[in-house]
Amino acid sequence: MSLYKSKTAATWLALGLGAFGLHRLYVHGLKDKLAWLHPWPTLVGVYGIQRMDQLGQDDRLAWVLMPILGLMLSYAMLNGIIYGLTPDERWDAQHNPGQAGRQTGWGAVIGVIACLMIGGAVLMTTIAFSAQRYFESQVEAAQSISQ
Repeated sequence: MSLYKSKTAATWLALGLGAFGLHRLYVHGLKDKLAWLHPWPTLVGVYGIQRMDQLGQDDRLAWVLMPILGLMLSYAMLNGIIYGLTPDERWDAQHNPGQAGRQTGWGAVIGVIACLMIGGAVLMTTIAFSAQRYFESQVEAAQSISQ
């Protein structure tokens, strides 16, 4: 018999380490290929932050890499919200077949609220940063044409 997979633990793993895929490893096991792909785009985004820190805001590669981190964080928060809002009966049927069901307490609800707040802030920041960089590049292109 397999170990019981807690909906609350899955929600909090998505919140804390979801960008690296640990929530998927917990829920789906070590054979989940998508979980093993999570760290790479996350690390690419972290590299973009390091580039911008070292080379400044004019580094165009950092402009492309940083939003990848924001998208990975937003995706992890969305997974946390989905895990936490899944009804207990459905969660147990999918992830704990043949085991006695357990009622989820407030831990999952608080995790969902935290995922919603962080995920919303990260997604809005990612969109704003990307839009700002896009429009700045358009202004630079228009200025170079007019000269």
